[in-house]
Amino acid sequence: MKDVAARAGVSVKTVSNVINGAHVGAATRERVERAIADLGYRPNISARNLRRGRTGILALAVSEVDVPYFAELARLIVDTAEEHGYTILIDQTGGDPKREQYVVDGMGARLVDGIVFSPVAMDHLDIARRTDTTPLILLGERVSAGTADHVAIDNVAAARTATAHLAGQGRRRIAAIGTQPSYAQGTATMRESGYRAALNDAGLPVDESLIVAARQYHRRDGAEAAAYLTELENPPDAVFCFNDTLALGAMRTLHDRGYRIPEDVAVVGFDDIDDGRYNVPSLTTISPDKAGIARSALRLLLDRIAAVDSPPREVTVSHELRVRESSGAGPRRRP
Repeated sequence: MKDVAARAGVSVKTVSNVINGAHVGAATRERVERAIADLGYRPNISARNLRRGRTGILALAVSEVDVPYFAELARLIVDTAEEHGYTILIDQTGGDPKREQYVVDGMGARLVDGIVFSPVAMDHLDIARRTDTTPLILLGERVSAGTADHVAIDNVAAARTATAHLAGQGRRRIAAIGTQPSYAQGTATMRESGYRAALNDAGLPVDESLIVAARQYHRRDGAEAAAYLTELENPPDAVFCFNDTLALGAMRTLHDRGYRIPEDVAVVGFDDIDDGRYNVPSLTTISPDKAGIARSALRLLLDRIAAVDSPPREVTVSHELRVRESSGAGPRRRP
């Protein structure tokens, strides 16, 4: 506030009056507001850790909190943050560019000490343009190689493993559900790349009719994609879904249309959510180390809060294939 007052040529009390909405002349208010904008000043509305200028609150911003993967990850991040004496504020962006911009701008007034963010609409160029100094850790493939610390799994390698598993089971018409052409740098692009590479490794052709986009990663989208695939003249004998909820939706459609899983169609998902483990049949899936993601993100964020000076860091967390009932048998052609 002293810096703002000096820049605007007014008293600290006048700056306080402007911030708190008290009566101040229009010309003076304009000078103060211009100084606030120029300096990037934000009032700290929290009294916690006041001496250090910290709130004791961290933010987790994701596109949809009811997506099971993010729900499970949020629980792990909350638990990990609690071990370090922090509380987590969870924000849902819906993938809206304005909401995501709000996140990278520090989420308004000084509410949080740092942010873990999984963007959908923003890319690395958007992140590079940010002027806010709130420590920011990025999750997922959307904004890798940017100006902030980044935690992700190797989505290309993971998708390659999932597809190679299906090819190794003798499947020859392997479909993919979950591409998102509008997000050229997104996770879906990485998983599609791994899928195509595995088909090439197995000597199988890429049939574009077997690659189905998904606007969102919900059960409904998987069910609709499976409906399209079963209506093809030559339907697939296996499906790789880019997340588990897509897979569960697809499996419902396959069941309703008389396909046996895995005898007629094998299914593999991605994320290893609880629902997949207890589904009938249980779902084969790529299992990312979600606990490792939470630990890595919090470790990097706490380093930034402590003003550790280092270039942006990339952390790749491990994954493994969990083979269950949905891919456990060789193909048997439907009559």
